[in-house]
Amino acid sequence: MLIITYPVDHDFLCSPLVLVAKQDVRLCAWHDLLGEVFGDPRIQLAMRHDLAAADTPARWKGRHALPLVVTGCLAVARRLMGWSYRVLADEVKTSAGWRWVCQLYQQPMPNFRTIRDREALLKPKTLRLIQAKVVQPGQAAGITTGTRLRVDSSVIESHIHYPTDSSLLNDAARVLSRLVHQARDLVRPDTPAQKAWFRDRHRQARRLARLIAQQAKRPRKKAEKSSLKWYAQLIHLADTLVAQVAQIQPCLANLTDLVAFGLQDMFEHYVPWVQQVIGQARQRLIEEVAVPASEKVVSLFEPHTAIICRGKAKPKDTEFGHKIWYAEVDGGLISEYRLLTGNPPDADQLRPSLKAHRRQFGKAPREVSGDRGIYSPANERQARKLGVRRVCLPKPGYKSKARPRYEHQPWFRAARRFRNGIEGRISHLRRARGLDRCLNHGLPGLERWVGWGIIANNLAVIAMKLNQRHVSLAEALA
Repeated sequence: MLIITYPVDHDFLCSPLVLVAKQDVRLCAWHDLLGEVFGDPRIQLAMRHDLAAADTPARWKGRHALPLVVTGCLAVARRLMGWSYRVLADEVKTSAGWRWVCQLYQQPMPNFRTIRDREALLKPKTLRLIQAKVVQPGQAAGITTGTRLRVDSSVIESHIHYPTDSSLLNDAARVLSRLVHQARDLVRPDTPAQKAWFRDRHRQARRLARLIAQQAKRPRKKAEKSSLKWYAQLIHLADTLVAQVAQIQPCLANLTDLVAFGLQDMFEHYVPWVQQVIGQARQRLIEEVAVPASEKVVSLFEPHTAIICRGKAKPKDTEFGHKIWYAEVDGGLISEYRLLTGNPPDADQLRPSLKAHRRQFGKAPREVSGDRGIYSPANERQARKLGVRRVCLPKPGYKSKARPRYEHQPWFRAARRFRNGIEGRISHLRRARGLDRCLNHGLPGLERWVGWGIIANNLAVIAMKLNQRHVSLAEALA
C-alpha cells in the first residue's frame, strides 16, 4: 500500500545518537531542505502517480511500500555522498543521523534493490518539478535573486566501450548467440537442419575481432588488406546469425511459455539494431561510403547514444553520450537543465532558457552571459525583446569598429568574468555529482541520473550558503 511518509517517531528523535546528529549543521540543513521540498503537495502528488498507477490496487491494498518521501530523500542522499545503492542501504541502516535526515526513523531499512527499483519508477517530468521546487527555497532565503544568468553546455558520456565496427559486430554476435542458446532449451531441435539454427558463433566472431584489433597496430597499407578480408567474414557471420534468428522466431511464437515471450521481445529489440550495425559496417568498409554521424549506432545496449564533436583536444575530440544544456543563476544554483538530441548548436538554446527563466522567477534576468558559440545577432535581439537589459555574448571572428568598444565596457567585462564561473560549476558537477558518465541504462535512466545529480548539487549549495550565514532554513525563510 502506498503511503506518503512514516509518522514522526518522537522516541527516536529523543535518542542520544539523534541529538548528537542534530548538532551537525550539514545534516540539519539537509534535513530541513528535504522536508521543505518533499513536503510540497504537488511533489507528493507527482511522485504518487509515478510510484503507483491510478488503476492499481497497490494504492490501498497490501503491505506498506517504501514511502514516497523516504524514496526521494534516499535518492538525494545517495547522490550527495556518491554512494552506490548497496552502500546507501548499509550506511543509512547503521546511522541514526541519516535515518533522521531521510525520515526513516526506526523503521526497517529496505533492501538496496527495493530502493533502486522505487527510484527507477520516478519519471523525468517529476524530477524537473522537484528541481524547480529546490530553487524556490534558495530564492526565498536570498541565496539567489535570479537577476543574472549564465549558460553553457557539456557532455555526459554513456557507459559504453569505445565503438569500432569490429567491436560492435562482436557485440552483435555475442548477444544473438546467447539468446539463440537460450532458445535451444525451449524449441528442442530434432533434425540436423534445425540444430544448425542454434549454432553459437560468438567464439568465431571474437577471434575475428581480435585479429582485426591486432592488425590495427601494423603499418596502414598492410593492415587494410588483411582487415578488410576479416571484416567481410565478420559481417557475413553476423548476417548468418540474423538468418538463424529469423528461423527460430516462428518456433518461439508457437510456444506459450513466458520465457519464450521474453526471448521474442529480446529478439525484436536487438535484431533491428544488429541489422543497422551490419548495414553501417558494410557501407563504410565494403562499399567505402561514409555514414553520417547522426545515422550511426555506437552501442547495442545504449542505442540512444550520440556522436558529439565539439572541437576539443584529444582524447576528447569525439565523445559518445548526450549533450546537456545548463542555465545557472547568481548564487550557484542550476535553474534549468536540458538533454539535447544529437549535437545541435549552442546558439539555438538561449531563447528557450530565457523563457524557462521567466516561468521560474516571474521575470527575465537583468543580465545574461554566454561564450562565443552562443553569439548571434538574432540571439541578442531576442534577449532584449524578452526583457534582458545586458546581453554579454562575445562575437567571434571579424568585428566592426564599434564592437570592440561595446565589448570593453566595464559591465560587459564583469559579465564575462561571471560567465567563467559556470565552467567551474560544470567541472564540479562532473567530478562530484557524477555527471561526466552515466551509470544508468537507457535514455530514461540517463535523464534520472542527470536530474538527481543536479537536485543534489543545488541542495548542497543552499545548505552550504545557509551554514556560511549561520542561519537555519526556517530563520532564512522567516
